[in-house]
Amino acid sequence: MVQSSITMTVEEASRYSGIGRNTLRQLIDWGLIPVMRIGRKILIRVEILDLFVEKNNGKDLRDRDSLIGVA
Repeated sequence: MVQSSITMTVEEASRYSGIGRNTLRQLIDWGLIPVMRIGRKILIRVEILDLFVEKNNGKDLRDRDSLIGVA
């Protein structure tokens, strides 16, 4: 998938990464993936999501204590 913008919504980030929407929202709530908020809209930078996936490759994304944030 070719991504042309530098940010994605949670829905777009879910399709791009294969991480479920609810899991992404939980990771954001835990402060592991920094986001930009515009009103109710949440935007994730592509490079941040790529870095998060790289740092946590092979880990269970539901295990908060084993994950490395990208703050």
